Amino acid sequence: MNRRDVMKTALVGTGLLPGLGLAATPAKAPRRPRTFLLVHGAWHNALHWTRVAEALTSKGHQVVAIDLPGHGLNARFPASYLTGDAARFKEERSPLADVTLDDCADAVVAALEKLQGGPKPVLVGHSAGGTVITRAAEKAPHLIGRLVYLSAYVPLRLQSASGYGALPEAHTPYSASLFIGDAAKLGAVRINPRGDAAYREALRAGFYHDVDEAAFLPFALTLTPDIPVSLWIGKVGATKERWGRIPRSYLRCAQDRALVPALQDLMIREADAFTPGNTFTVDTLDTSHSPFASQPQKLATLLDGLR
Repeated sequence: MNRRDVMKTALVGTGLLPGLGLAATPAKAPRRPRTFLLVHGAWHNALHWTRVAEALTSKGHQVVAIDLPGHGLNARFPASYLTGDAARFKEERSPLADVTLDDCADAVVAALEKLQGGPKPVLVGHSAGGTVITRAAEKAPHLIGRLVYLSAYVPLRLQSASGYGALPEAHTPYSASLFIGDAAKLGAVRINPRGDAAYREALRAGFYHDVDEAAFLPFALTLTPDIPVSLWIGKVGATKERWGRIPRSYLRCAQDRALVPALQDLMIREADAFTPGNTFTVDTLDTSHSPFASQPQKLATLLDGLR
């Protein structure tokens, strides 16, 4: 080996080869595996995250999806939902009426506590799950590495999802006809996933319009009819000192008919004004309200890319 080769070898580690007009290309550091805790939205459950969880797991990440109280394997059903008594279904008080926003946030905090020991988990909330993760983050900011809102409520200025649902920016013609009964009397916001064909098509059009009917049915028929009204009207109590110190990302859904882009953007702006030193990173999916069903691979790719 001549003197020139010796010098080149010695200088490669610095990334520069003075006098030779060459630069070594540094190797990219491999992505570190992360832990993701996935929190579903209204009426959904952990099962609805399955394809996203599989995609993230294939990229080397640890993924946990949980059922919130009253959902999935924790579900409790109005008797009239099981008997098909439509008139009674409009009036029967929900067995979930006493479940609170804090109950749901505490379930998330308990799951986060089990996932400590490595990098702090990325906490992902969809739709009404945004209210839950906001409350959980206020309770236990030290347990969370990043918050991710997937077309989700970030109820800061108005404190509750219902406050934002009443705004002009929230207007959509797709959802109102789906709700059954008086939520205040029922103690729940109620839908009927096992309604007739016309109702199911309205449900698909409002929440899953980029998923065809055959693919939509497994998602629809595993929904829970009730969400506790507290998830809609409960106040998150977020502060700059606790919720506001956690890095956060917002994944917009550009074709969303349930939580429309104008409302998503309003909440992003308000959150960034609330903590101007810690603002959202923002990415957009060209999907309906349910990208976990229509584009799970793209959603997983965006989550994988967050740091």
